Amino acid sequence: MRDISILIPSYNYVCTSLVSELRRQASQLAIGYEIIVADDGSSDTACTEANSKIGTWPQCRFIRMEKNIGRAAIRNMLAREASLEWLLFLDCDMETGSSNFLHTYATYDTDKDVLDGGIGIGGRQDMLHGNIRFLYEKKASARHSAEMRSLAPYKSFRTTNFMVRRSVMLANPFDERFLHYGYEDVLFGKHLQQNGIQICHIDNPTVLTDYESNEVFIAKTEEAMRTLYTFRDDLQGYSRLLDRALRLPQWPFVVWHCLFGRWERKNLTGSWPLLALFDIYKIGYFVTLFRKQPLRQ
Repeated sequence: MRDISILIPSYNYVCTSLVSELRRQASQLAIGYEIIVADDGSSDTACTEANSKIGTWPQCRFIRMEKNIGRAAIRNMLAREASLEWLLFLDCDMETGSSNFLHTYATYDTDKDVLDGGIGIGGRQDMLHGNIRFLYEKKASARHSAEMRSLAPYKSFRTTNFMVRRSVMLANPFDERFLHYGYEDVLFGKHLQQNGIQICHIDNPTVLTDYESNEVFIAKTEEAMRTLYTFRDDLQGYSRLLDRALRLPQWPFVVWHCLFGRWERKNLTGSWPLLALFDIYKIGYFVTLFRKQPLRQ
């Protein structure tokens, strides 16, 4: 069995239930483990106070950053703070997919240095019919299986739920230029491929059950598009949306977005969003970022 450092970056989210369940599962295994939660300068002090009690639990630590250092830097810091051979990175807003979640990671038979467990989609559909994040993830769920992810193992990598050998992580840290939301995992996957580090995709998902509001999700999507624009040269060949923007003429999307972007956004942030508009809005928003600087082939 593998000894595992479980590492959870958090921001404005209470993850005590997740940590409690991970402690319960770890205590039933004959492994060494530790759980480290790092608060990345949350603005919601109530979340920070609730999570701070994690630091009082056996084999757990809680680290609070005075200011936000970014999604890449917080993960690199957690890797340095960890003490065990294997690092399991989990997003704070997920749930374990099964009672054997940790057992699967601790015992999975592979000689590869990175294991990606994937993501599952939870929540009651009748309660989430108007949530654009749920609709989007539900539509994309067919791509979440290990079989499908293994077809493009590096392009399919996500930071949501993965385990990596500590020595590999320290030698291949996340790019700390990524301060804002989106795509740090895509570039990490690219660097793994460039360095010949293999990824083993397995079906051991964490489950998304807590979906942000439509307004928050669209704002995060726009932030991700700005991140993609900033790192477009690094990410060519690893982003479907960027590759699509390279292939297609930009001006029709720019004109469409200028004419209808506000209406699309109003729909997507409303109570009855049309999922068909989401991809149109994303690429329209993205290509308009090039109005002052053409996209380089």
